[in-house]
Amino acid sequence: MAEADTAPRSAPDRSGATRAIAAWVAESPAPAPRAREWAKHALLDWFGVTLAGSREPLSAILRDELATGGPCTLLGSTTTTDAHHAALINGAAGHALDYDDVSREMYGHPTAPVAPALLALAETGGASGAALLDALVAGVEVESAIGEMTGGGHYNLGFHATGTIGAFGAAAGAARLLRLDAEAAGRALGLAATQAAGLKINFGTMAKPFHAGTAAAAGLLAARLAARGFTASGEAIEGPQGFLATQCPDSAPLPFRPDPSAPFWIERTLFKYHAACYSTHGTIEAVRTLRARHGIGLSDMEAMTLHVHPRHLKVCNIAEPRTGLEMKFSLRQLAVAALDGRDTAALETFSEAAATDPRYVAARRRVTVETDPDRDRLTTRVEIRLMDGRHLAADTDVGQPAADLRAQWDRLAAKFASLATPVIGAAQAERAVAAVAALDRATDISGLIAALR
Repeated sequence: MAEADTAPRSAPDRSGATRAIAAWVAESPAPAPRAREWAKHALLDWFGVTLAGSREPLSAILRDELATGGPCTLLGSTTTTDAHHAALINGAAGHALDYDDVSREMYGHPTAPVAPALLALAETGGASGAALLDALVAGVEVESAIGEMTGGGHYNLGFHATGTIGAFGAAAGAARLLRLDAEAAGRALGLAATQAAGLKINFGTMAKPFHAGTAAAAGLLAARLAARGFTASGEAIEGPQGFLATQCPDSAPLPFRPDPSAPFWIERTLFKYHAACYSTHGTIEAVRTLRARHGIGLSDMEAMTLHVHPRHLKVCNIAEPRTGLEMKFSLRQLAVAALDGRDTAALETFSEAAATDPRYVAARRRVTVETDPDRDRLTTRVEIRLMDGRHLAADTDVGQPAADLRAQWDRLAAKFASLATPVIGAAQAERAVAAVAALDRATDISGLIAALR
């Protein structure tokens, strides 16, 4: 190893990051209308995936173990519970299908840890729809900023950012909704830091969505304890033995919102339209493009090569998936399924039968994954060699946020209907979409909850 690689690094100056973030959470004005609109989109998407996820076995296990009755709604169920466990169970359900939104900056799923904490808090303490949306914007802003500070090193080390950084987002959003002052908000961030957890080795298991639930519950608890005067370090993010120093080897000092007029990070949210890990979406889209453009199918393929960023090998490279859940993290399996015309937006596509289909097993073994560290991590190049000797190629970039919000809302509403209708019925699903659309004008969230229950 080169001497430069072993030389000790000087500690970056991150002084005041926790206090700066806490002050912004407590004192910043309401976000611009466009950010609130994005927050509605994120909530609608989260409600849909949570209702569908409530029917997953992991959600049933958590309800049976933790739900004891109380003031808070468990989406997709007639069961209720206390705020802490509602945040945990709804948080896990929202990530159960791995169909929820993505933040490039956070290196994870931004709404899944924040929304369930805010929903539980709003049900128990009362909050207007606008306050709920503003708190979601705040939580996502904090998650994304801390994610940028980690520089990806935290995620590459094996930490699941949705579980770790998500705890900060949930704490910040809850602190905003509770109207904590800057000092208390700082303590909430400190309490979130000491609870943050989640390991990527658990991808493809029930533990991955559990990370989102524990982050939501941890952030909610942090803010509620801080409101009671519970103490924690005021430099838990940037301190010498704090979050960045202990868990983020490549972290760098970055000012928090240096331009107060800049768009909010929630306005760069990426939404999923395939029910699988977002790192597989570039592959799916490229294969679908080639299939449509050239009229080809799985039987035409001799071999396929996927060119991706190296991080894909640690995230979605299960070579021989055995279950529907593992299939969501298998580049090769999803590449051949997409070439076969399977609907990767349909939940039933991800099953043990599909994962072990002999046709797919044989085809995926003819797929090669090659990596390029200079490639953007959300771009993919797919090359297919056909039985007739032709070579086809397509490139995709799934890292760009939508520019047309009307079109995005319509697409998310359709996704919500497909996920929510089997759980709450078509008429109630329509009412839920209308309730989210009007949330910024609602004095409380009772109408929204009634539509979702």
